[in-house]
Order: sequence, then C-alpha cells, then structure tokens
Amino acid sequence: MNIPFIIDAHLDLAMNAMEWNRDYRKSIHEIRSREKGMTDKPDRGNGVVCFEELRKGNIGLVVATQIARYVAPDNNLPGWHSPEQAWAQTQAQLAWYKAMEEAGEMVQITNLQQLENHLQQWNNGKPNDKKAIGYILSLEGADSIVTVDYVERAYNSGLRAIGPGHYGPGRYAQGTNATGGMGKPGQALLKEMERLNIILDATHLCDDSFWEAMDHFHGNVWASHNNCRTLVNHNRQFSDEQIKELISRGAVIGGVMDAWMVVPEWIKNVSTPLSMDCGLEKLIDHMDHICQLAGNANHIAIGSDLDGAFGKEQSPYDIETIADLQKIPAMLAKRGYSEEDIANVLHGNWLRFLRRAWK
Repeated sequence: MNIPFIIDAHLDLAMNAMEWNRDYRKSIHEIRSREKGMTDKPDRGNGVVCFEELRKGNIGLVVATQIARYVAPDNNLPGWHSPEQAWAQTQAQLAWYKAMEEAGEMVQITNLQQLENHLQQWNNGKPNDKKAIGYILSLEGADSIVTVDYVERAYNSGLRAIGPGHYGPGRYAQGTNATGGMGKPGQALLKEMERLNIILDATHLCDDSFWEAMDHFHGNVWASHNNCRTLVNHNRQFSDEQIKELISRGAVIGGVMDAWMVVPEWIKNVSTPLSMDCGLEKLIDHMDHICQLAGNANHIAIGSDLDGAFGKEQSPYDIETIADLQKIPAMLAKRGYSEEDIANVLHGNWLRFLRRAWK
C-alpha cells in the first residue's frame, strides 16, 4: 500500500524513554500493558507512539526533543534545581538517541546531504518496517544551556533547533502562562543561535518574549507545535498577529494534537475527546485558519506532540496510535485542498523550510 510520507515536527521521544521508562522498540500493546495500573503519570497505559507505529504511518522523519527545565526555589513546576542538572538530563536523553542509532532504530539528520539521502531511502519503494527513523534534534526550553558557550557544544552533538522557553519563567525566555521579555541572556542566546544557524522554535514563547525574539533574531524561525488563539483562547496559542509575523518570515507551523489546544473549554481531568467532540477535523480547523491568513497552504504542517505527557485520554478521538496521522490527507481533500497542498502539509513545507535553512 502506497501511503504518503509524513514528517512530524515534535515528538518527546527521549523524555518518554527516560522519564516514562517506555521502550519504543516494543509494540503499543506491550507498552500499554506494562503500564496497566500505574498512576505516577497522567497518561499511563494510553501511549500512542512507538517505532512500529511510526513506521506503519510512514512517518520517516521527526523533530525529536531534548527537554529539562530549571526551577527556581519559588517555581512550583517540576524540574531541576540547577542548570547543570538540567544539562545532565538532556545529555542522558542524547545518550538514548545515540543508543537507538546504534540499534538501527534511528538516524540523526544534521545537514542537507543527510536529509536528501534519508528521503531517498525512505521513498525507494521498499518496505519501511526495518528502516531507521530520521530525527532532527531540538531543545524544548533553553534552561539547560548552562551558559551561552554551551550552545556550540550542543550544536556539535547535532542540535539544530531551540525553543528558548517552555512553561513558566525561564532563564532565557518566558514561556506559557508567564509574562516578560527575554532580556540580555535571551538576546545573547539568540545571537549565538543565529551565528550557528540554529533554528528558532517560537513555540511556547509568551507574547512579550515572542515579540522580543522577532526583534532580535534574524535567522530561520519555525513553530514546531502550535495552534490558533482565535479558536482556543489561551496564551499557549498564537494570535493572528503572531501567525502573520511568522508567515512573513517564511515559518511553518506544526499543528499540535493535545486536546486542550484543539478545542475550547477543555477541563483537565474532566473532559474527554468524545465528550468535547475533539477529533482530527478540529485540528484541520486550526490549519485552515492559518491558511486563510496566509492565502495559501505553505505554512502549515504536522507537529503532533503525541505522547507529550498525554496519550489517548487527551488526543483526538480518532487517534488510536500515531499511525493514524495517515487520516489527515483525506480530511484535507474533503476541505478542497489540492494534492500538492496535501503533500506540502504532510512533508513538503517542512522540507522546503529545511532546504532553505541548510543550503
């Protein structure tokens, strides 16, 4: 069966491997069964991602994260008590990616030649059930960058994108539910990222930090996993003004599938995808809104965030596993999107962005 090639621009694979203790080489059934009865994480027994399901969905390239937050004494979010501890956690995650490379499960993509070679392999017509899944390394939240001097060290290990903020206050930027700008440390981070041609991921930046980043960064910008504030009124989402700014900079915005960002009025631990009628069609609404602002379909793509501390209990109801991303083409076609547009959403827009950034 010839199914479209998909790029997913946001998967927290190493976080789940290291902190959720999930072995992605096992089947979804095995992962869920092993977590049966566990309550330490909200999504236990509900995971939707493993290597087998990625391959079933022909998802041959992902943007895979490192993530470790520093928390000051007055910050009640979970995280590490020093930047050095946070750095060490990201290095443990990097070690897992390297171990998966040695096991033949993944392959790191850091430049244009590697990208083109990987695409050729995945689209050679042979079964993909044994092919290594390509990954581009991204850092979600920059708290673990002990000093700006560490950025080049991370780049040399393959890091190609950084989101300066995550949730709450950060060392280099303020994230979701926080306010305030980036200041001198954040501006120094942006300058070093620009020097090294590291992509700025605008996802999670609070409004103040977002606009400061746009003023000070002149490199390549994307938003790996973000939806629209017009449809779900929360600071985690982008306003139309922010979306227009990203469009003007040639950015691509990956549609995120965490249910509370897909439909309005989601109540944590109460709402369910079915009770809120949260299916993939509602995600298409966000994508379509961006297209209406842009006047084309060149700035939308997939950045699912599946298994990003949530599973089936907080995913669109028509997602059983990540392989169900293959339902998106038919939904876009039903909305009147052309074959070219659909191919761009699945992979073409991310590829055009990377080819421009890495030329």
